[in-house]
Amino acid sequence: MTAVNPSFKIALAHVAPIFLDRDATVSKACSLIEEAAKNGARLIAFPETFVPAFPIWAALDAPINNHSFFRCLAENSLRVPGPEIIKLANAARRAGILVSIGVNELSDVSVGCIWNANLLIGDDGSVLNHHRKLVPTFFEKMVWANGDGAGLNVVSTAIGKIGTLICGENTNPLARYSLMAQGEQVHISSYPPVWPTKPPESGENYNLSNAIRIRAGAHSFEAKCFNVVVSGFMDASMIEAIAKTNKNFEKILKNSPRGVSMLIGPTGEVIGETAESEETIIYNNIDLAQCVEPKQFHDVVGYYNRFDIFKLTVDRTANRPIKFVSFSDVDGKEGEIESEEPMRLDEISSRRGIS
Repeated sequence: MTAVNPSFKIALAHVAPIFLDRDATVSKACSLIEEAAKNGARLIAFPETFVPAFPIWAALDAPINNHSFFRCLAENSLRVPGPEIIKLANAARRAGILVSIGVNELSDVSVGCIWNANLLIGDDGSVLNHHRKLVPTFFEKMVWANGDGAGLNVVSTAIGKIGTLICGENTNPLARYSLMAQGEQVHISSYPPVWPTKPPESGENYNLSNAIRIRAGAHSFEAKCFNVVVSGFMDASMIEAIAKTNKNFEKILKNSPRGVSMLIGPTGEVIGETAESEETIIYNNIDLAQCVEPKQFHDVVGYYNRFDIFKLTVDRTANRPIKFVSFSDVDGKEGEIESEEPMRLDEISSRRGIS
């Protein structure tokens, strides 16, 4: 019998991809999935667009100089579903562990349309949720298309109700509330390794780690849930590859604030160690019973709200580029037959095994 408020171990993969190499990065992820399971973790979370990389070059150079990076990113992005997703799903199934992973997702109908997506894969190899980032942030608009509401789901699992938002989405109160209102107990927040906004010497750069702590702590405190915060790591090979076009980029990347990975409890306090300046996997324990007592103080999806005053509507329609409508004679009557873009993986089945 599944415990009402289970306790379990998690793994936060504060790790670097094999920069812009889809197959090698997927293989690294599979290896880390196996490692985390051997260490007793029931869930492993990877960073934002871990496969094949976060497109940090868009922050550093003019668009006219970034075509080669974009082409390489598109060539190494994943289709969902696709062979790389099958490989990740099989790794999760063999290890018996849930996997949250960020990917660059390529459209089935366009060779240059990329989404910032996150997948939650079950310990049986089924894809439980497929979310595309609603709005790319700042320079990210040069790379990614807008997502939709189809992935704003909280999934019930054996270790609790899990929801996910990507990077800046965790600043959006309505996106966060949409997950709270579905009973979220474990929130996964994924972030990039670095996010420069100004030259380091200006002293006015966006403090990524501080911004993460503020928004992650706020969500945990408001939702009374655990927040699994996982940022990417930027290794020397990534810096070297980006700085080939301009040596000044190396100084910027090395001196810009980095992302931080950590676990935050339902009171908004950090639990255990954090990771920022080195590649590592953080292991920590979650006890969902700790979510109960704080609900006495503020339960914004229960008694501590006014649903007669405030109304929130979420459109979960998956945005598609085209709809075909044809007419045929069915039993002597005219009828409509609709044919659309292939369905999103989360629409096909939320519990469909992949083998």
